[in-house]
Formats: sequence, C-alpha cells, structure tokens
Amino acid sequence: MSERRSAVLFVLLAAVWGTSFMAIKAGLEAFPPVLFAAIRYDLAAVLMVGYAAVTCDYWLPRTRADWLTLVVEGTLIIALYNAFLFVGETGVTSGVAAILVGMSPILSTVFSRLFLPDQRLTVVGTLGLLLGFVGVAMVARPDSSTPLASEALWPTLVLLAAASVALGSVLVQRLDGDISPEGMVAWSNVLGAVLLHAISFGLPSEALADAQFSLAGVAALVYLAVFASAIGYVVYFDLLARLGAIEINLVSYAAPIFAAVSGWLVLDETLELLDVAGFVVIFTGFVLLKRHALATELSPVLDRVEGLLPGR
Repeated sequence: MSERRSAVLFVLLAAVWGTSFMAIKAGLEAFPPVLFAAIRYDLAAVLMVGYAAVTCDYWLPRTRADWLTLVVEGTLIIALYNAFLFVGETGVTSGVAAILVGMSPILSTVFSRLFLPDQRLTVVGTLGLLLGFVGVAMVARPDSSTPLASEALWPTLVLLAAASVALGSVLVQRLDGDISPEGMVAWSNVLGAVLLHAISFGLPSEALADAQFSLAGVAALVYLAVFASAIGYVVYFDLLARLGAIEINLVSYAAPIFAAVSGWLVLDETLELLDVAGFVVIFTGFVLLKRHALATELSPVLDRVEGLLPGR
C-alpha cells in the first residue's frame, strides 16, 4: 500500500508541476509575466505560512544558517527562477519550457563540482554533461526564418531559470539550515514574492494597470498558487521522505509529458520530433551523470518489481 501511495503521489506531482507550465502560458495572456509570478507567490506564501505554522514546531528562522538559506531560496529558487521562466515562456511552448527546466539536475552537478573542486567528473559523467547540453541545443535550436538573437532569447531565459534553481539547490545543501523544510519554503515564498514585485516594479514594460483579471487569468493564477505551489510542495516533501532526492529528481523528466499534453489540449500547442529527441538526450545525460546514485536507490524497487513477475 505504501509503494502504491508513493507511485500515485509521484504521478500526481509530475502532473501538477507539468501542467503548471501550461497554466503559466495561459495566464500570460492576462498578466505581465513577472507581476504574474509575484501575485502567484503572494497567494502561495499565505497558504504555505499557514500550513507551516500549523504542522511544524520549527517554522521560524532562528540561526544564521536559517537566514542565509532563506535568502538563497527566496532569491534564486523563487524570485530569479520564476522571473526568468515566466518571461521566457512568452516565447516558447509549455512543453519546451518543461524540457529545458529538466536541465536543472544536470546543472546542479556542474555547480556542485565548482564548489567542491575535489569531486572530479569521470569520463562517463563528462559525456552525460555534454549530452545534456546537446539536448538543449536540439530543443532551443534557432529558426532560420527569424533573427538568431531574437529566437534564442526565450529558451535562454528558461535555461537561466533552470540554472538559478540548480545553483540555489547546491548552495542550500552547503548551508544546511535547521529550520523545517515546510517553514523554509513558506518564508522563501514570502521573500520571493517581495523580490518579484520589486523586479516587476523596475520593469518599464510592466504595470498593474496592464493586468486583466479575466476568468482564464484568475483560474491560472489560483491553479499555480494552490495546486502547483502549496499542494505541490506538500506532496514533494512527503515523497522526498519516502523516495529520497535522486528518485524525486525524476519528476523533472516526467513533468514535460504532462506539460506537452496539457499544452496541446488547452492551448493547441505542439512539440516537434526534434524537441522530443532533445528531451531523450537530456534524460540520457542525467542517467549517465547520476548512474551510481540511481542504481543504489532504484535497485530495491527493481528487485520488488522483479519479484512480482510470473515464475518468480
């Protein structure tokens, strides 16, 4: 029953986070991008602070490590990640955005090697890293009919979003604050919302007057704040305790499937064959980079599946 519950929650999280790319794309029709992200985290912060206060004893930052972790998460994982992603999605489809964000586990390996230079990449690991960037080139390929700089801008911004969350994840691991994960997410949402509003205020192209609180726009906003943020993180922490960090990283590679399907159903988007091939190449690079950790964490699961096969 526990394994079945974990499998159901894994699919649920992949679905919620995958369809969030579609919701972002839909909401961009009604809101300026960074302001859209800021209002999303206004709502999510209220929900998460309330949840953390009710469920956790250690939900307020106390130590220097807690505060530094809060600054890193709020700045890199919430504010910069979402600013780059929401602006980038104005020029790419939901599926392409989800595929490019799937580079974050690979980029986290790059950043961990920069901060821990004694940990060298093996030949196979280097091949995995190179495959990740080859996959990005396949997905973010320029269109010969448009200027290169203009065409490359949007996927580059999404890739910067992936780099922001990857760098933030590595720095958070090094800081190792003691505050509960729920409390940290809650307060990083608060700080992230404040920073996103500051970024939006500083952009001449964004103003609250440009926001259109249409039914579709509000629906996208509520979906992102309630389901993708609040409920999504609750499910994430449940799975993190059950599966571990490596297995939960696989959500990044299940999410693009839901992003592409929901984008096709709701927004009439399509993925080209080269986009799908690029996704496969990026995932292959991830497997090569994390092959030892994947083998260690997934072997018990594979043994149990093998035991269920006929004749075993």
